[in-house]
Amino acid sequence: MSDITLEKRIGGSPATRFFQEFFGNSAQFPIANILLELLLEGPQRYLGAPDAYAIALAATVQSFFLSRWQGGPHPRRFLGNLLGPALYTLIEVAMEGPRFFDSPNHLAYWGFAAAIGLLQSVRPLAPSTLRALVQVAEDVVRAGILLAMYAIFENATSDAFHTKEFFADRSHQFVTLATLFLGLSLGLANLTAQHYQRLLRETAARLRTYSEWLLGRDLLEKSMHDPGSLTLRRHQRTVLFMDIRGFTAWSESRSPEVVVEMLNRYYHAAETTLASAPVVKSKFSADEMMAVFADPADAVLVARRLRHEISGLLSGQGLGAGIALHCGPLVEGLLGSMGVKFYDVIGDTVNTAKRIESAAASGELLISSAVVPALGADLRLGPKRLITVKGKEAPVEVYPLLD
Repeated sequence: MSDITLEKRIGGSPATRFFQEFFGNSAQFPIANILLELLLEGPQRYLGAPDAYAIALAATVQSFFLSRWQGGPHPRRFLGNLLGPALYTLIEVAMEGPRFFDSPNHLAYWGFAAAIGLLQSVRPLAPSTLRALVQVAEDVVRAGILLAMYAIFENATSDAFHTKEFFADRSHQFVTLATLFLGLSLGLANLTAQHYQRLLRETAARLRTYSEWLLGRDLLEKSMHDPGSLTLRRHQRTVLFMDIRGFTAWSESRSPEVVVEMLNRYYHAAETTLASAPVVKSKFSADEMMAVFADPADAVLVARRLRHEISGLLSGQGLGAGIALHCGPLVEGLLGSMGVKFYDVIGDTVNTAKRIESAAASGELLISSAVVPALGADLRLGPKRLITVKGKEAPVEVYPLLD
């Protein structure tokens, strides 16, 4: 089975976050810088030197750390955005010395990294009404990378370059305005995309919760990787049933609110106990609970814990629960029509487990002879009992499991 969990599907895997960080942030200035120096120095000379590989490495390292930090409690966006220029500077200064700082594009790398990092750090702290403005400002700054590198290219290729003359040129005015307005447009587009992405993640999280209620976490995870796992198939399973004794009479003298409050505590205690072992399927119906296990040893462990936890919960109300375990073949999978389906288990094993549970007294845990081989050597059984089960010619052999 693939190791991609639902959390990774909704929140993104480390690889997904890395590439999103790389192309959406860390690599943008390095790409512009590589193109600039490639045009200025020529492909053969530039690609034969380590400069392009150094800045690509710097962007990769920055993306690695930022993508890891982003999922933690301290994103450190300002510091993270300075990792790339810092590493690039260290490598280049070691090779070129102080003349590295004579290139305006190298200084621009620091400037844009600091500006973007500052905006990314401020955005989560800003009031909700200002976060959109900070996001748009960040995208305008990103668009400014193109304008700045174009000006640096003009400066490097023109002997009479002056800032005032640059902006006096109408073609340069067009490039400047077009770049800034494209940045503004991209910022607004990103806001819309982020809004819908947030809605999709919230919707996915809610659907996941609803699906876990119906299928359970383990089965839902399995079905996400292998939809065919929900197909009706024959399995060898151990079925647990638990039912509150005297619940109907007890509930008749209580208000519906009191009954619901007690049932919710009962469900919570049972679910907490079920979480201690892998459960194929569990479901509640009023005061009755059913759980299906692949391993009978897991079922025995959970049944013993349930008896202890539920007895403590119900004893204060003068109630108790009967529990039963039975093992055998059954059919398991999606049942229903084309419009409505549900995951359930069907078969004589399920019916027999329910009949055994009906014969269990309050606080008693009955197991069938089919479950006995799964018991540990330290567990003790009470005297054998034969119970009559509707639809079976021979009585079923069961044993009370003692504390």
